[in-house]
Amino acid sequence: MTGKIFRSTMFVAAVVMLCSLAFVVGVLYDYFDALQMKQMKNELMLAAVGTELNGLDYLEYVDSDRLRITWINHDGTVLYDNKVDAHTMENHADREEIREALTDGDGSSVRYSMTLTQKTCYEAMELSDGSVLRVSVSRATSGVVMWGMLQPVGVVVLIAVALSAFLSIRMAKRIVKPLNELDLENPSDNEVYEEITPLLRRIKQQHQQISNQMRKLKYKTDEFEQITSNMNEGLVLLDKKGVVLSINPAAKQLFGATDFCIGQDFLTVDRNPDVRTAVQQVFSNGYSQIRVARNNREYQLDLSRIESQGSIMGAVILAFDITAQYSAEQTRREFSANVSHELKTPLQSIIGSAELLENGLVKPEDTTRFVSRIRKEASRLVNLIEDIIRLSQLDEGIPMPQEDVDLLDIAKEVAETLQPIAHDKQVTLQVEGTGCCVNGVRRLLHEMVYNLCENAVKYNVSGGSVTVRISQQNGKRILSVSDTGIGIPYEHQERVFERFYRVDKSHSRQSGGTGLGLSIVKHAAQYHNAKLELQSTPGEGTTITVIFP
Repeated sequence: MTGKIFRSTMFVAAVVMLCSLAFVVGVLYDYFDALQMKQMKNELMLAAVGTELNGLDYLEYVDSDRLRITWINHDGTVLYDNKVDAHTMENHADREEIREALTDGDGSSVRYSMTLTQKTCYEAMELSDGSVLRVSVSRATSGVVMWGMLQPVGVVVLIAVALSAFLSIRMAKRIVKPLNELDLENPSDNEVYEEITPLLRRIKQQHQQISNQMRKLKYKTDEFEQITSNMNEGLVLLDKKGVVLSINPAAKQLFGATDFCIGQDFLTVDRNPDVRTAVQQVFSNGYSQIRVARNNREYQLDLSRIESQGSIMGAVILAFDITAQYSAEQTRREFSANVSHELKTPLQSIIGSAELLENGLVKPEDTTRFVSRIRKEASRLVNLIEDIIRLSQLDEGIPMPQEDVDLLDIAKEVAETLQPIAHDKQVTLQVEGTGCCVNGVRRLLHEMVYNLCENAVKYNVSGGSVTVRISQQNGKRILSVSDTGIGIPYEHQERVFERFYRVDKSHSRQSGGTGLGLSIVKHAAQYHNAKLELQSTPGEGTTITVIFP
């Protein structure tokens, strides 16, 4: 602003000075020009009187270095000239001032030289004898006068410029100083020029509006951060170039990123080719979706394009943990495949035996064996269907009637039921402990104890033992089933409670198991909020403990 004031002041000073100089020179030049013309006319009148009285003698007697005097006859012939030989001069009848003098009695004219640096003024008067007397004087033009005054004018201009510069800088500083000292944070507290008071008032209003908007923006930002920071889903906001604008903690953990990724291209945060393709597709198609595996978990990434008034503003990435859903889908697929296989196996045996009987291909003495096989496979099929129905009920969480059940009574009942099987396997089955009640579903608790004891007997060795213990500890009811059987290898221990999972498939087939027994135990324990623990050593035996709260 100081520079603008300085340049404006200097410009005005220069314009005023030049205009003033041109005006003064023009006025003075016109004044002296009129004065000189008046003198010329006076001298012409004196010369005319002298020429009327004495003729050529008077003209030769007059000595004038300043004026040029010329006497011209009425036919234009030059009779006398005090500067040039009259006989060498051309006829002057066509000269403007001569024609006017012969017509009106007097005449005048001005002629400029070819270079326009000099002009000559002429004044003529007709004498009584018809001749014309003319005087002329040459002088410099106004341009020459100006050029001649260049040096003194230059000195004056330099002095004026220096003075103007000094005054303009001082004035500019005085004008700008109050403006530079303005307190824009508190506009109403300033005492400055009255002319900028409306501006300061407007600034104050804008400050208030900006402060209100900043408070609202901060509130919205804090609200957004609080919401996104507590989200279980990962959230990433990208601009239209794919640069990260915001990323919440869940997304940082998923992509292994930090706060330093903000402001960087998202493809530098995650270099997965599938993710790169999905990001490219969301800007071109508006939406894309992929699944990725991270940290032994499954995630689904939903990418959506953000638009405003027809322009692409960016994109949002939402990451959902679908591990449970993925596991459920995988379990359903495996369950469907296993159910189909498990149902088809006894049915094929039943159909095959029935066809042989129907076609008379079985000897009479073998009929009983084939009928026994059909009954056995049908019983196996019924047991399998009942187990599947039971698991479905547990999965759906169907409420069942509950009552106080004594675990010791159930254990003794199960042991009595399994004694024939244990006797055939040469396995000792015994129950230990004291009576303790659990509030639960009797049928589920019975199936839980039965399946644990049945597995302990089936997968035992000849001469082995199975011990069922019922106890209480720290207010908790504990059921444990221990055997001295073949044990479970460590790599299979985490999966034995899965549906249709068998450690030794050939042995399971021979024992007639459905592969759902331990899965029912697991779901029944979950239904009663109980905890399952498994300890097993291959070749030494297995202990499964159910801890009721």
